[in-house]
Amino acid sequence: MNVRHVLVLPDRDAAEEVAEEVVERFGPGEEPQLVRDALAGEDDAEDAQWLVVVEDPESRLDASALDGLAAAYEGWLEAP
Repeated sequence: MNVRHVLVLPDRDAAEEVAEEVVERFGPGEEPQLVRDALAGEDDAEDAQWLVVVEDPESRLDASALDGLAAAYEGWLEAP
């Protein structure tokens, strides 16, 4: 079962750092994707959140560890 983990971060710098840590700590098969997520009705880049999308085709990543990593950067793991 292919699982997709989505970590929500407050800015691009945090998202880039989290993506690097995901690779170093968990070694997913694919590089995490960074996606800018503008808040509804907001055009200002300052109001954008960043998503780190981690594909987990073998369902082997620990969701609580991913959530803890995101929390260290003032973010969170979206519920599936």
